[in-house]
Amino acid sequence: MDDITKDELTYKIIGCAMKVHSALGNGFQEVIYQRCLAIELEKQKLLFARELEMPIYYEDVEVGTRRADFIVENKVLVELKAVIKLEDVHLAQGLNYLQAYKIDKGLLINFGSTSLEVKRLFRKQNPRSG
Repeated sequence: MDDITKDELTYKIIGCAMKVHSALGNGFQEVIYQRCLAIELEKQKLLFARELEMPIYYEDVEVGTRRADFIVENKVLVELKAVIKLEDVHLAQGLNYLQAYKIDKGLLINFGSTSLEVKRLFRKQNPRSG
């Protein structure tokens, strides 16, 4: 039941993104889509944090911070893009955020193409990370 393909929460998030993309189309800056998605998530009564800052560590030393676009219900990390085509670097970024935030699943959503692009992300389980 925890399989992301059967996950009602991710379906709701994707539905919100589809509604935003169908209303706006492509061509706006990422922040516009972020604001609209926040409105749709609120309509669905989903709890979320937007632009939540998280420290990044290297060998137990804080080396900087990163902000995830959304953390929904403390279960799903949502990273937005507004680019013509998703690249491997965007996927790698989303996967790195899952590791940093210690969240098991995420969505990479691209509003920049003519059709909404959604990639499902899963955190690698590292036996050394205890």
